[in-house]
Amino acid sequence: MNSPSEPLPTFDEVLLCTPQTSAEQVGLFLRRCLIPCHGGEKIYTMLYADELSYDVSCRAEELFQRLQGYSSTYRLIILCNCEREHSYIPSVFSQYKVHMIPQRPLAEIQQYLQHHYRVAQPSSSAASVFKDNMCVGIVSSKRAGVGK
Repeated sequence: MNSPSEPLPTFDEVLLCTPQTSAEQVGLFLRRCLIPCHGGEKIYTMLYADELSYDVSCRAEELFQRLQGYSSTYRLIILCNCEREHSYIPSVFSQYKVHMIPQRPLAEIQQYLQHHYRVAQPSSSAASVFKDNMCVGIVSSKRAGVGK
C-alpha cells in the first residue's frame, strides 16, 4: 500500500497453500523466488504455508536450503495461521518470524483493494455481479452446504 500505483502481485508471485499442494508446486514457486532472473524485484508470498503436508514441508525446506545460496537478494514472505505456529514450516522459519498487525485502518485497505480490483470499463462481464463493478468478490456463509 506504500505504492498505490504499483500493480498487485501476479499469479507467479503468490502460492496459496492447501493440504493438497504438491512438492512440485512448492518447488517451482521456490525456484522462481530464489534463482535470480531478469524478472525484476518481485515479492514472492506463500499463503497458509502451515497447511502443507509434512512431506511437502520437509521437501520445501530442503530445496530452500539448497537454493538459498543462489541469491542473497530474494524477497520471500511466508504467511501462516498463528494458531498453527507449531507446524513444520512456521517452526523451521521461526528465526525470521515477524508478528504482523495491519498498520492501516480497514477502510484505507478496502479503498486500496477497490482501486486495484475495479473493472475500468464496465461491460457485460462477470464483474457486474459484484458491488461497484469489482472483478473479485467474497461470498461466505457460516453454514455449510448452502450453495455458495
